[in-house]
Amino acid sequence: MRFASLGSGSEGNGLVVEAGSTRVLMDCGFGLADSVVRLARLGLQVSDLAGIVVTHEHSDHIAGVGRLARKHKLPVWLTAGTLAMAQDLGGVTVHVIDSHAVFAVDGLEIQPFPVPHDAREPVQYVFGDGNWRLGVLTDVGCSTPHIETMLAGVDAMVLECNHDATMLENGPYPVSLKRRVGGRFGHLENAQSAALLTKLMHDKLQYVLAAHVSRKNNTNALAQGALAQVLNCTDEDVRVACQTTGFDWVSI
Repeated sequence: MRFASLGSGSEGNGLVVEAGSTRVLMDCGFGLADSVVRLARLGLQVSDLAGIVVTHEHSDHIAGVGRLARKHKLPVWLTAGTLAMAQDLGGVTVHVIDSHAVFAVDGLEIQPFPVPHDAREPVQYVFGDGNWRLGVLTDVGCSTPHIETMLAGVDAMVLECNHDATMLENGPYPVSLKRRVGGRFGHLENAQSAALLTKLMHDKLQYVLAAHVSRKNNTNALAQGALAQVLNCTDEDVRVACQTTGFDWVSI
């Protein structure tokens, strides 16, 4: 089982998860041509995908889903709330999921779980192949006991480190946006992510990658430092999903 990022941040998100011959794209916030280029960087064509799973309706996660799915006849999985808010899924084969119920896409088992974020019915996912499990947690304002239960025991994790509290407070955003980003339905701050990781640490956890790092309210170094303290490694050992190139394949 392996996974790779097409890009991560407020300008667009996408994550490919592969188990055997099954490859699923989680979110697509990029234009059609850009998505093709980003997949090619990973050695993939769109035809290699079995479908797209969507976390929520914000444009940096869903803007490219409809065009990619229509052109290449890819099925899409998402919650009823996300579907109600989606703007561009006409002509797409849509599967509405229960945010608490596991489902399968060929050889990949996918467990959605609800998260606090300012969207209609947002979820994040745990992906598994029967032996290994990858947990993804971005676009969430705070942790919950249910989130911690869902991510317990995963072998790898893509974890949001969106902002640094001081940088956000002193940054260029208007007060209303600062409150949204830093609120309970916004995005995880570095210290929050580190505190959550402390609760989830276990011997089988092989990889933790920082994601959705804000260009204006955070730095890679601050995100890496926060997670490295928990992981007991050097800052440089913590990989970060960047906006332009994401990150290359990671095998579990």
